[in-house]
This record gives sequence, structure tokens and C-alpha cells, in this order.
Amino acid sequence: MPIFITIKFIDQLMVNTGEVMSQKETMQFQTEVNQLLKLMIHSLYSNHEIFLRELISNASDALDKRRFEGLTDAKLIENQGNPEIFITMDAEQKTLTIRDNGIGMNRDEVIENIGTIAKSGTKAFLEKLEANEKDVSNLIGQFGVGFYSAFIVADKVTLTTRKAGEPEDSAVIWESAGEGEFSLENTSKAVAGTEIVLHMRDEHINLLNEWSIRSIITKYSDHIAYPVMMEIERTKTVPAEQEGEEPTTVSEVEIEQINSATSIWQRDKKDVTDEDYQEFYKHISHDHANPLLWSHNKVEGKVNYTSLLFVPEHAQQNMWEQNQDYGLQLFVRRVFIMNATDKLIPRYLRFVKGVVDTADLPLNVSREILQSSSTLDSIKQGVTRRVLTMLNNLATGDEKEKYATFYKEFGRVIKEGIGEDASNKENIAKLLRFASTENDAEEVSFTDYIGRMKEGQENIYFITTDNLNTAKNSPHLEIYRSKGYEVILMTDVIDDWMMGFLSEFEGKKFVNIAKGDVNLDDKAEDEKKEEPELSNEDKAIIDKITNVLGE
Repeated sequence: MPIFITIKFIDQLMVNTGEVMSQKETMQFQTEVNQLLKLMIHSLYSNHEIFLRELISNASDALDKRRFEGLTDAKLIENQGNPEIFITMDAEQKTLTIRDNGIGMNRDEVIENIGTIAKSGTKAFLEKLEANEKDVSNLIGQFGVGFYSAFIVADKVTLTTRKAGEPEDSAVIWESAGEGEFSLENTSKAVAGTEIVLHMRDEHINLLNEWSIRSIITKYSDHIAYPVMMEIERTKTVPAEQEGEEPTTVSEVEIEQINSATSIWQRDKKDVTDEDYQEFYKHISHDHANPLLWSHNKVEGKVNYTSLLFVPEHAQQNMWEQNQDYGLQLFVRRVFIMNATDKLIPRYLRFVKGVVDTADLPLNVSREILQSSSTLDSIKQGVTRRVLTMLNNLATGDEKEKYATFYKEFGRVIKEGIGEDASNKENIAKLLRFASTENDAEEVSFTDYIGRMKEGQENIYFITTDNLNTAKNSPHLEIYRSKGYEVILMTDVIDDWMMGFLSEFEGKKFVNIAKGDVNLDDKAEDEKKEEPELSNEDKAIIDKITNVLGE
């Protein structure tokens, strides 16, 4: 529930405007910084509103660092108060301010972390981009310049910071218009932490309202571990003190917590109800129905991550569109990064919805383009195995009707995995269901078939046709029926393609009865004995046909 506090004046985190400790010093960025800033602002970031996500994320990191270092140095958390992120806006001054009481920075750290944005590899990075080389994600990932996304919406940025554990007069003001230089000035600051003031560009002052800021925070930073507080000006009517007087309208400033500061996937499973899971699924999927099943799993080891995965009850209408977006929501330390990334799940599982949260995943400059890495591959493999295990448990458990519902909606999509995912081919094959000469319904698994095989039978026999009626009446089935062999009837348009990638299952080879010679026991010998000898006339005709047709 939102927290409201009525206040008259806020000064807990304000910058002390006392005597300046030294003259302002102006410093130049490296040569490439302007080009890099222009590229980042206009090319790497596709959505201008993510500037706030980046700054809140940095503030959260600073709070994390102060909390961590405070475990071994109690001085760092003295007088901190409640760890929080604070946002104020001033439409008249065209400013947006983000404050935190995190670890803060000293003068040298400001220069290192903010002033020297251009690293040694920047020039090479820009040269590769100019050469239109595609594989530059590793270079991008070397630059932690999320702070500079502020210049997407601001024409000047003023940062005031003081490192925790250091005296009040050790604070520093950093200021830049992002045009080649920045200034540094010593100052005093009553509270450790960082304050960033964005002087908004005219085209972005429309963001300086409660609804816009609230929407961005809710969308991108709702699950930040720390409360994001915002100053909101409210007007209220005060009744007249005396009869005959008009009531008066007054303005007051309230502080409201905007984000939930909690994440369902980070809570212990025993503390989350089915209703909680169902409501969260509806929130991320925009589906009105409850999910068919879900899995909440925490992985610890070489790669640490938490996943919350949902299988819908019904397929989306655009499931077969080639350009359809799919994937899982990616969070890093509860910070929203991407809405639907296919780098976390294979295409044949595109119906799965959910969240992956990790602290181990390397990100690029914009947090929008993920690097290709072994960590990313490990997460994708783990998520894929989790989904297949979840489906196999459903298929082999007591809820066969529930699995039938799933297979009717997503069976054809699952079949794509046979050709796309060689490492999980056997596990995917266990999920497939077909009709057969023993069962007209699509409920026969390969495991079921093997369990009913005749003694001495070495092959799994199948036939692919356009529909079930054609399959049941195929003349190829006669000899198999007469000898008591069950044949799997595959009638989906994708089945013939799929079987090109599936040669055996649990040691039994697949044989298409409509293609090639099939030796059923002594069938070949019996037919050979019954075959009459050819006359000379027959042989002559055969020779002539052979000569004309050749090979």
C-alpha cells in the first residue's frame, strides 16, 4: 500500500549551499567523448524514458554498495537513515532531481567514474562502428555509461556527491552540458550520497508530471529492492473557520512510495500463494485466463539466477508469425532490462512467459542489447531444461487431461524443437503424442508404443499423411495389421520434416512404412518363393524399359 507523509519542508537530503571550498575547475573530455555521447543518445537507446531507469539503477547500486561495505565498517552506515531513492521535480525550473543516500563518491572517484567516460578502447569501438562491423557487443560492454543517458532528456546535468564515512566538506559538484567539458567544484553536503539534477530539454519537459514519472518507475523499476519516494504536490480545500467565509485551497507536498520494492520471484515459495502467481502472470502476459502451470526456481552455483516461468492455457493468435516477439522478461538485481528477450529461451518454447533475475549477466552500455556470453548460454540452457521438466512432469503425472489441453494448443510448436535443439531432442520426443492403429486419439507417446512392442520387434513403425482418415486407410498398413504390429499415424504438416531429425528413440529406430523396403520377419522370403518365373517376353519388355529409362 502506498505510504503518504504530509510535510511542509524537505531538507534531509538537500545539498548544503554554504561556503565553497575551492574554485571551480573545468576539465576536458577525451577527444572521442562527444562522438560517443551522440552515438549513445541517438543510436543505442531506442526509448528516451529509460534514462530514469538507468539513474535509479545506479542509485540502487550505490545503496547496495553502502550496505555491503557497512557490514565490515559500521561508520559507513552511521546516520544513513532508511536507504531510499528520492525523486523531485520542478516544472517552473524545468528540473528533475534524483537523490540517494548510498555510498557516494569522492573527488577522484567522480573523475574516474563519470569524468573519464572515454576509455582506451573507445576510439577502436567507434572505428568498428564506422566500418559497419556487426560484432561490437563485447566492446560496448566495456563502457559503464548508463549515467550519460541523462543527456537524452537534459541539456545540462549537475551532480553533487559525498562519500559515506568522509566529512561534510569533502563533497564535490560535477556539472556538464555534455559538449566536451565538465566542471568540478568542492562543496559541503550534510548527508552522504548522490544528488543528480537534470535540466530538462524543452522537448522533454512534458515528463515533469506525476503521471509520467510514476508510469516510468512502475514499468522499469517497480521491483528495485529500495523504496523509490517521490514528492507530489497536492491541493486540498480547507473549510472556512467562520460562518460566511469562503473555504480556501492550499497546496501541500506529500511523499509517496512509487514502487512496490518487492519482487514475487525473490520471495520464498512458501510465502507466495497460487493467487499471487496467477495475478503476476496476468500482469506480465496481459492474459485474462489463469496460467496452466508455473515453476518458481532458484539456481545457485557457477551461475546464479532466479526464474519464474508460466505456461499459458491458450496459444496467442500471433504464435505462427515469423516476426512475433517472444521471450522472457530480464531483470538484473530486480532492475527491469528487457521485456521479451529470445536470448533466454529457444523459439520452440516461445509460448512460455515469465521472468529471469540474475546478478551475473554482463550487459552492454544501454542495457538493451545483451552480450553473448557463457553466462547467458548457461541461463538459457537451465531455463530450457526447467520448462521441459515441468512439461514432462505434467505429462506423466496424474493430470493427463491438463497435458492434453497443453498439447492441443502447443504440440505443433514443441515439434519444432526436434530440429532446433539437438541437445534436448530425446526429452522433447518424450512430450510428443500421436494417434496409432491401436488408438485413434492423439495420446500415444513413443514410450507407450515401446511398452506395447511385440517380442523381438526392433523398430518403431510410423506413417505420415495429410489427415487421420487417409492414414487409417493406407494400403501400407495391411501387412502390419496382419502381423499385429502397431503403427504410429502422423498427420501434422510438420511431422514429415520433424522425422528427418529423429532417427531413434530409446535405442529403437524409426521406420517410415511408406518409404523403402521393410523386412517383417520372413516376409521377403515368402514373397520370393511365391514370385513366378519371368517369361522371355516379360524379360524383353523389362530390358527395353530399362534401356529407355536408364537410371
